[in-house]
Amino acid sequence: MDQRLYRTGQFARRAGVSVRTLRFYDKERLLSPTQHSDSGYRLYTDEDLVNLQQILALKFLGFSLDEIKALLRANSSPRTLGEVLAQQKAMMQAKRSQLDGIIKAIAQTEKLLEAGHADWDSLVTVIQAIRMEQNKDWAKKYFTPEQLDRMQNLSDQSYSEEAQAKIAARTPEWTEADQQRIAPLWEAVNEDITRLAAENADPAGPEAQDLAARYSSLIQGFTGGDPEVARGLNKWWENFDALSEDQRPFQSPYNKDQMAWLDKALTVYRNSTH
Repeated sequence: MDQRLYRTGQFARRAGVSVRTLRFYDKERLLSPTQHSDSGYRLYTDEDLVNLQQILALKFLGFSLDEIKALLRANSSPRTLGEVLAQQKAMMQAKRSQLDGIIKAIAQTEKLLEAGHADWDSLVTVIQAIRMEQNKDWAKKYFTPEQLDRMQNLSDQSYSEEAQAKIAARTPEWTEADQQRIAPLWEAVNEDITRLAAENADPAGPEAQDLAARYSSLIQGFTGGDPEVARGLNKWWENFDALSEDQRPFQSPYNKDQMAWLDKALTVYRNSTH
């Protein structure tokens, strides 16, 4: 059966989006037309419509354009509608927990106000206490108290006071929703590192360099490009590697061969971007 082709205007009407949106997605390399006519017209297919619907669904569910790009490029989780919905539901539940915490803070401050002991400093103190409580609570769902203590000890040993202050200032409210949003991106990167290292792929090849760019982007998202924070992060992993297997808070994500391959890919990437 011949593949049906649609010009931009036809495709936009069929998809229920504007022509401007399609051109923007093309510019951002989220969705490009499958073909171009001899006259230069963009031509889309029904398969492009499926891809567009996936983009629109992920966008509606709260994913940023960069996150959508990473998910589509990696062809990794969430792979199905059910997985997407389950992830978004968990994110919304975490947001609801945040709102519950805010309501709790207001209620506690109202009680202080009624007793004549409330001011703005009181409100801030109550909110900070609830945030710390929430952050500890959600982390306990994924790590044991012993693991959390070991990770905290590593951080205390690795980051300077200046770096710790910068991290706290930039991410004062890192929530379960934030963790669930970033986790699939790291999972996709880790899967590709495992695969490409096993294939002994060329570290300077296009796929390896795309991976290096994604890896660097995720690291940049944590460090904010701050050299002091970056040094602390490197020291954290040095201290982690120095621990015996039974003393580490979790299993190392990469073995020596995978790490060696990744270092080569990152070296090529850094040299090409500086």
